[in-house]
Parts: sequence; C-alpha cells; structure tokens
Amino acid sequence: MVPALIISILFFSLILIKSADILITSLTRLARRTHTRVFAFSAIILALGTSFPELFVGITSAIEKAPNLTLGVVLGSNIANIALVGGLTALIAGKINVHGDFVKRDVWIAFAAGLLPLILVSDNTLGRVDGLILLSVYLAYATSFFKSRYEEIGKAHKKKKHAHGLFRTFEHINSKATKEYGRFFVGIALLLFSADIIVKLSTALAEMAGIPIFVVGLVILAIGTSLPEFAFSLRSIEDHRPSMFFGNILGSTIANSTLIMGVTSVIYPIKFSGNGEYIVAAATFVVVFLLFWHFIKTKQTLDRKEGVILLLVYLAFVVLEFI
Repeated sequence: MVPALIISILFFSLILIKSADILITSLTRLARRTHTRVFAFSAIILALGTSFPELFVGITSAIEKAPNLTLGVVLGSNIANIALVGGLTALIAGKINVHGDFVKRDVWIAFAAGLLPLILVSDNTLGRVDGLILLSVYLAYATSFFKSRYEEIGKAHKKKKHAHGLFRTFEHINSKATKEYGRFFVGIALLLFSADIIVKLSTALAEMAGIPIFVVGLVILAIGTSLPEFAFSLRSIEDHRPSMFFGNILGSTIANSTLIMGVTSVIYPIKFSGNGEYIVAAATFVVVFLLFWHFIKTKQTLDRKEGVILLLVYLAFVVLEFI
C-alpha cells in the first residue's frame, strides 16, 4: 500500500507540472494576443513558472491546515535544486562554466533567503507576520535583483530558443483568445485538483508509514516538484546558456523560501517543533550551499566530479531522513 501511495504522489506531481505548463502557456499566448510587453508579463511568468507546483501545493496544504507539508517541500526542494538538479546536470553536461559575478552574488542571496524561514521558525511558529516579512523580501528581490533575470528570460523567449519547463518549448501559435481563456481556467482547475490530491495522499502516506508529513514533503514530494527545474536546467545547458541554469536553480530557491513560504504562512500559520529530521535537513541545506559556492568560486565551473559530490551528499541526506 505504501509503494502505491508513493507512485500515486509522483503521478499526480506530473499532472501538477503539466497543469502549470498549460497555465503558463495560456498566459503567454494571451499576453501576445493582447500585446502585453514581454518583459512586463511573459518573462515574469516564465521566471516563476518552475515554482508554480510548489506554490499550489503550498496554498492547498495551508487551506487543508497541513502547512508542515509545505515547509518540508520548500526545504526539500531547495536542497534538491542545488544537490540533485545541479549535481545531475553537471554529471550529464560534464562542465558548466560560470559567467559573470552576478551568479556569485545570487548564491548568497539564495542562501540568505533559504535561511530566513528557518530562522523565523526557530520559535516553532511561522505566523502571518513572518509570512508578510517573507513576501516583502521576495518583492524587494523581484523589483531589483531579479530584474535582469526577467529581461534575460524575456529575450530568450522572444527568440523562441528557451524552454521553461518539462513538456514543451514555447512557439507562436495563433489561437482565439476564448480558447486560451478556457485553457487558462483548465490549468488552474487541474493545478488545484492535483495539489489537493497530493496533500491528501501525502497525509495518508505519513499516517500509514508512521513518518512525519514533513518528511513526505521533504523527500518524496520535493523530488516530484523539482522535475521542472531539472528539465529547465538541461535545456539551458543544451542551448549553451549556463547563466540561465544558475539563475533558474537560485531563483527557484529564493521564490520557494520567500514567496511560497510567505503565502502559505499568511493563509495558515505553521506551528512546528524542531526534530531530528528538521535538523538534518537544515544542516544539509547549509552544507550543500557552501559546497556549491566553493565549487563555482574556485574554478569558475561546476564539473562532473563536483556534480557527483553533490549527488552523494543528497543521497546521504535521504538515507539519514529515513533511518
């Protein structure tokens, strides 16, 4: 029964990702038809696109009064973005070159953003005021440091060379606005439906397996919701755009830690007691980020050997969580 629940969670995670793809595609096409500026709309949606699955799981878990699942998903996704996605991409690509100092700067911004909710929850509660703090931090980032990333994604999108997610590359397709509105609402409905099913399945898995729901989100669900980041990263490297690879995993980490945690805790405060699983996860997050920063600082590259090290750290993290 437990394996079936895990397979079901991963299956609905794929539906969740596909739903996000439908939603983002519809929004982008509507922006084109209504002549909305690419930088003002489409690029922002694309930049946030790979975080949509975590966002809707966060909203749904808060409504279902299971926000600890979101805390696990966010922390687990942040670890997976760097160690799993970054490690696998480096392993496949062989070498990823670092271009520009902005990547080094964004590493520290992502590190600080990732630590912020962990600091705020140190009193065992991430309340609505904490959520507003996190949202304010995200808005500050989005209106300043994130601007260049919006513009870069917008340019790539305009040239039709950039894939945002797991299932398709955006292409200009003439279609009626009414059809796009229909797809938009279908995307929203599927996102909410799949997120709701995932929350219920995760709760059932936690009860049946006798593990905290936090751990379900931390490992199983975090891997499922990290698939768009992995596909995005591979496509970025194939297109010889390493800055997009680094921007994606770091930007997703920032969005997860501030926007998603902020929205979730504003809807329903998170009450959490620190335990062994949480301490291991928090420590792994710190270790993974420091390793990642050291790798890209020393040789201006992330190579295959370093990717293997990141993957081994992730494997050790998963094993420790289930011991």
